[in-house]
Amino acid sequence: MKIRSTTVLGIVKDGKAALGSDGQVTMGNTVMKANAKKLRVLQNGQVIAGFAGSTSDALTLYDRFNSKLEEFRGNVPRAVVELGKDWRNDKYLRRLEAMLAVVSRENAFLLSGTGDVIEPENGIVAIGSGGPYALAAARAFLKAKPEISAKEVVEQSLQIAGQICIYSNTNITIETLD
Repeated sequence: MKIRSTTVLGIVKDGKAALGSDGQVTMGNTVMKANAKKLRVLQNGQVIAGFAGSTSDALTLYDRFNSKLEEFRGNVPRAVVELGKDWRNDKYLRRLEAMLAVVSRENAFLLSGTGDVIEPENGIVAIGSGGPYALAAARAFLKAKPEISAKEVVEQSLQIAGQICIYSNTNITIETLD
């Protein structure tokens, strides 16, 4: 049975960052949990990561990513690139079915299920089944209201995605870096 879940959205704006997710975990056509925690604050509060996909796979990636952050002394771009290399080269990691969204005050990254590392040019990262809805909403908010904070964009965009995507809900968790 395929497990589907999640909307994760991150924004880096004006030296601040916010990453949020919904709380729903779905198996088949059943909601298994409505208040899952899909975000982790790492590197002594300097980095936030969120996952979409298999929970056990994502927890493995959190651990690997946190190790890379420690190895490269909090250098987020270097840590994500090195994790991406490991993901592509390691037979075990290639089988993991998860994605990570990572934000710091300066960067946003997406680590795909194939080990790709993507740094979006607009500072918005979105993953999961509701990711495209949240991404579209975030872009619209930022265009219409450039003064809006990263946290407000994340909150409002996740609300919209949770109302559209059947694999997401509006039980939202948001972490910020100010």
